[in-house]
Formats: sequence, C-alpha cells, structure tokens
Amino acid sequence: MTGSVPRSAGGVMSRAFALLLALSPLPASAAELHVASSGGFAAAYKALAPEFEKRTGNTLVSVWGPSMGDTPEAIPNRLRQHQDIDVVIMVGDSLDTLVRAGQVMDLDHKVLAVSKIGLAVKAGAPHPDISTVAALKKVLLDARSVAYSDSASGVFLSTVLFKRLGIADAMKDKARMIPAEPVGNVVARGEAEIGFQQISELLPLSGIDIVGPLPDEAQKVTPFSIGIVAGTRETQAAEDLIAFLSSPDAASLITKSGLVPVPAAPR
Repeated sequence: MTGSVPRSAGGVMSRAFALLLALSPLPASAAELHVASSGGFAAAYKALAPEFEKRTGNTLVSVWGPSMGDTPEAIPNRLRQHQDIDVVIMVGDSLDTLVRAGQVMDLDHKVLAVSKIGLAVKAGAPHPDISTVAALKKVLLDARSVAYSDSASGVFLSTVLFKRLGIADAMKDKARMIPAEPVGNVVARGEAEIGFQQISELLPLSGIDIVGPLPDEAQKVTPFSIGIVAGTRETQAAEDLIAFLSSPDAASLITKSGLVPVPAAPR
C-alpha cells in the first residue's frame, strides 16, 4: 500500500495544507517500512495504514501470518527465514517470546488492543445459545463439526477449554484446527457447522453470522502487541508507526474492527 502527500501547483500551498504540514512535518527522506501482522489486528491495520502513510510520507509493505504455528507464513517462521521485516504486530505472548530470543527489541514494544474469541455459523443458520458455560458445552457436544484457528484462540480451545469443560475426548473426532486460512471461510463453505476465532478476524468475512463472544468464564482475552525487529535500519519510522497505532487518533478504527484499544501509557 502506498501513500503520497499532495502538493499544489508551482509549490504554492493553501493555507490549510501549510498548517497541516506544519503540524505533521514530513521526514527528510521517506522510509519503506516492512510490517508483518497477524490476522487479529489486520482489519484495524489495513484501515489505519493509509492515514499513517499520508501523515509521514512513509510506505508500508505488509505481509500477514499467524502469531504461532508451523506454517511458513507464521510470523516467527518468517523471522527465522530472515524475511525483510521491520515491525511485527502479533499476539502478546508470542511477541514476548521473540523479545526474550533477541529477535524483537525490548524497547518500545507495547500492547495495542485486546480481543475476544467469538463463535460463527454459516449465514442464515440458527444461532445457538452460548450465553452460559453450560449452554456453550451443549453446543459443542451437539455440533457435528467444529473448526478453530491455528493461532492463540484455537490453541486455547484445544489445549485448555475443551479439557476444562470435560469434553476433550468427545471433540477429538469432530474438531479440527484450520491452518493458514480464516476459520470463517471454512464455516461459510459449510465445511464446519460452527467455528471459533478472534472476533476481529471474523468480522471482515462474508457468508457467516457472528453469534457472539464466548461467555466470560470460558473466554480468553488476547492482547495484540507491536514491536520493532532487532537490526532494522528503519527504527525511527517503526517508532512513528507504534506511536500512531497507539494514539487516540487510531482508537475508533481499532474499535470498529472488533478490538478494544489499549491507550498508550503516558511518557
């Protein structure tokens, strides 16, 4: 995605644009910033990226992938492949692992937003009751097929929630992890009766209805964090992106994407 800053003919700028330029000065040389984002923050990022490019004159080059897992697109695997990445936006626990490994700088990484897990059905299908843990357990046992993601929400369901509900054995033959594809697409095609993923990843998809978030007692709230990859040559542009995505200006679009923004801590 690219952006450009308009200039008036002959170099004569309007008073309004001159004021804007004074408030948001362009860097001496624009940067090309490579960003890898997980799907949970992707909708918010895509909505906000053009404004960042417009304000700074920088260009964002973006790739997508889960915060964990075995697929080549997973962000940790992209870094192991030495792909050209300056900034990562991903599930907080996974980013913390990269910080401890020295792959992401300890300085200035921060939580941008938090997300809840939602349940989706094919568009027009009946909406099951998941208002309580008991109701959710019944839905899971009654479902013919269940899909969940290969990232944080799916790992939680398969390794924690199913066991907590005492239904791990019952889910073995009908619940499956979906690698490298939005769970909602699988549900929309009718390949799974119900699907679970971050609400922010379900919202942009067509062909599904979002029933709602899991009940609080069965919910896992996932933070999405941003960090600067160690060794980047675009540290200033990366810091500018972090400041912009954690600013009040970004909050409304983050909320619209199904996430809850986390205000930046005062410096």
